[in-house]
Amino acid sequence: MRTIRTLLVFLALALPAALFGQISVSIMIGPPALPVYEQPICPGDGYLWTPGYWAYDDSVSDYFWVDGAWVMAPEEGLLWTPGYWGWRDGGFFFNDGYWGPEVGFYGGINYGFGYFGEGYGGGRWDRGHFFYNRSVNNVDITRNHNVYNTVIENRNENRVSFNGGSGGISVRATTQQESAIRQRHLPPVAAQTEHRQAARSNPELRATSNHGKPATGTTTLPVGYNDHQMAPPQRATQPSPSPVRGAEPQPRVEAPVMHSDNAPPRAVIHPKDLPPIARPEPSNSGNIRADQKYQQQQDKLTTKQTQERQNLQQKQDSQRRPNANPAQIQQLDQRHSEQTQQQSQKHQAQQQSLQTRQPKAQPKKQQ
Repeated sequence: MRTIRTLLVFLALALPAALFGQISVSIMIGPPALPVYEQPICPGDGYLWTPGYWAYDDSVSDYFWVDGAWVMAPEEGLLWTPGYWGWRDGGFFFNDGYWGPEVGFYGGINYGFGYFGEGYGGGRWDRGHFFYNRSVNNVDITRNHNVYNTVIENRNENRVSFNGGSGGISVRATTQQESAIRQRHLPPVAAQTEHRQAARSNPELRATSNHGKPATGTTTLPVGYNDHQMAPPQRATQPSPSPVRGAEPQPRVEAPVMHSDNAPPRAVIHPKDLPPIARPEPSNSGNIRADQKYQQQQDKLTTKQTQERQNLQQKQDSQRRPNANPAQIQQLDQRHSEQTQQQSQKHQAQQQSLQTRQPKAQPKKQQ
């Protein structure tokens, strides 16, 4: 029985992301138009832009907006194919995005920032680095020198967010895009999933609340990136005439980051590389009992998260081997970096969720 379960898990992982990314609920009304929003600045090498999109919460029967974000690619050489809503069998279904060596079909949706309906014009991998097209990406060249400039004419200015159906984009996948679906894929990383869950829990991002015009730009930092740090200037490199194709993707390690206090740069690999968990300011709503209860919840959460950090650090320390070769060390550091980022993002989501329950200030009584 255990062998059968193992085979089933293996087969599930082998399925294309486009298959297991489709929601099972058929929606009769398509999502709202895509809002216009600004792209936050790219934090550093290896981060790819994942555009914002409308998701659906069947528990409240409503669409909600998931803001775009910079996300560290899970492996060198992988690109992001955005998800999209498509009409099929009398309803709309969502096809989830995925990571793969080529950008596949995403419904012809014009998400902007290099995703203009077909392929990706925002950048390319070359010799272990991602080079960004400045004409469509917000890149600070004083910190990131892996850039080039190729102007792309975007003549399609509509904001339609779905394919097919009444009023949808009438585009079908090309033969090349269909072949890309059968390539090796990785599903959204944990940070992307948690980012979506955080958006789902925010009532202001629901379409019925914002009437299809959400307050965008709330994600000013990249998903999975620590908010106390910033990427340092990177060594300038020049792209080769054409990227090497067919090479095996190499594991990526978190790019070095610079602390805001001008400390020397270091890689965020282990929990000990992160700054201490900051305690929020005490609540002063005027309701002493509610403020005390909220403070107790904050203290409890901080203690819990600190303990989880320590446990993860101990686990990672126990996996170090003094006789490991450089390749093994690199693979281990990559795994530890992903674990640390996932836990950090989880803690941020928990803190944000608790902050939404902070007691509101009591209105002053008029004399």
